[in-house]
Amino acid sequence: MDHPHHGPRCGGAPPDDGGVAAAALDSRVRPFPMGAQTEALLWASGFDPTGLDAYTVNLLSRVHSVLPSSPFVSTHAALSALLPTPQDGHDRISDLPDALLRDIVSRLPVKDGARTAALSSRWRGVWRSAPLVLIDYELLPVGSDPGDPQVAHADARRVADAVSSVLTAHLGPFRCVHLICSRLDECPDLLRRWLQLLAVKGVRELVLVNRPWPLDILLPATFFAMATITRLYLGIFEFPDTAVLLRGASFPHLRELGLCFVHIQMEDMDFILARSPVLEILCIQMNVPMKNLNLISRSLRCVQVIACADLSIAVTDAPHLERLIILSWPVRDCLPTTTTTVKIGHAPALSLLGYLDPERHTLEIGNTVIKVGTRASPSTMVPSVKILGLRVCFAVRKYAKMMPGFLRCFPNVETLHLESNEAYEPTGKLNSKFWQELGAIESVQSHIKLMVFYGFRGERSEISFLKFFLESARVLTKLVIVFSKGSFTSVAEANSKVKPLFAAKWANRDCSLLLLESAFQGGEDKWSLNFKTGSDFSTRDPFACTGALRGYNF
Repeated sequence: MDHPHHGPRCGGAPPDDGGVAAAALDSRVRPFPMGAQTEALLWASGFDPTGLDAYTVNLLSRVHSVLPSSPFVSTHAALSALLPTPQDGHDRISDLPDALLRDIVSRLPVKDGARTAALSSRWRGVWRSAPLVLIDYELLPVGSDPGDPQVAHADARRVADAVSSVLTAHLGPFRCVHLICSRLDECPDLLRRWLQLLAVKGVRELVLVNRPWPLDILLPATFFAMATITRLYLGIFEFPDTAVLLRGASFPHLRELGLCFVHIQMEDMDFILARSPVLEILCIQMNVPMKNLNLISRSLRCVQVIACADLSIAVTDAPHLERLIILSWPVRDCLPTTTTTVKIGHAPALSLLGYLDPERHTLEIGNTVIKVGTRASPSTMVPSVKILGLRVCFAVRKYAKMMPGFLRCFPNVETLHLESNEAYEPTGKLNSKFWQELGAIESVQSHIKLMVFYGFRGERSEISFLKFFLESARVLTKLVIVFSKGSFTSVAEANSKVKPLFAAKWANRDCSLLLLESAFQGGEDKWSLNFKTGSDFSTRDPFACTGALRGYNF
């Protein structure tokens, strides 16, 4: 049947972010692009990125890719009156109220803010009492040669000295502090002193990252004294043993926590969740050796877990949890791992979940493990989920057969993000009869309005599933098919691969098909989803804000 109004439209790929690709430590480990900021920070800390081993470069690249950006401060700000300078030379800016002057100074880079004390006696106390933004890499000397590791090493020491001076001289509070380019292993007592000063003077947001070696630098327990902290990101540390802390240790105002390659035990994670009564956002990346994450929190709204290959997740009691985002490297790209469990217990507000992978995850709803043939019932359903992400290897029969069971657990899904995994050892090409014999799926037939299919290669198993989906989805209004960069030699070849879909009898003749090329190879679109995007509640679907979908309004 010919559907001319359904013809695929090929969209342009977003601009490539660029960066230097790291060499892989193992042939199964995919290198992660290193951005310009990460490369500059490596030079600033005395490391030559071209000489580091692949594991270190990948580690730093991945950690820095998810850290929150520093708040806006003007690097070109000039103190000038809004009115023409009067003939008498009167300084009108100094006549402004103290609160406004402090706000002005707090928006300047820390070096410029400190220099305002030299303007006049009126300004001497302004900087010391203004809520300060301290970004350590902004303290690097102007004109230092980042290409000389020895000079850069000395610069890093001077930055640490400058940070110590600022923390000592300033009265507080500290609105935001980023400490990510100092050599903490060379000054074991320095970090403890910094954390004590930040705790006493009041820090609201802190991003603290250790240099890559050694990995076992113990985070001083003094950071538990930072009672004013609202956002905390830690990278490449060993977490302290919470069993020896005082009973009153807590984070009463902490709303956002990020742990990036932090060596933490399950008991310590439980301690943090129990002692953070207003925590809304929890972000975890590559954490070891924790094998189980048990979510019990009455305040959590968003949990993001990236590249934690062996971590099982149990949503035991999280009544306000809205998003559970799990991004794992495809099995073919990572070192051998075991199957982990994703268990959904009490989570009545959960509206976004993904990516689940039958090859990697055992799905458990309530007390029922979802298997092929598991009967759908209220006890095995999560009706609140509206946006679902799945990763499926269509060429492996046992994994493909699990997908309908997963979908039946989420009967009210309206947006489905589906990634097609490539199989090393296919076990048969699935045809339309295979999908029809698996039976009807409520969400496909009656609720899904948008499906995004990633990693399209034009394989027979993919085409048979897409035909089944189009013939079943009565309310589907848009099907977006994304193929990876380099998958096809031309747009014409890509179009020819989707042509068989138009021979199917679409359940909704008003549905449209959009064909896009990703800017990434091998289905890496998801990795452009950082913690900020995933926890932005003003965005209904963060999965639709990444990669090839960026810029489209779905």
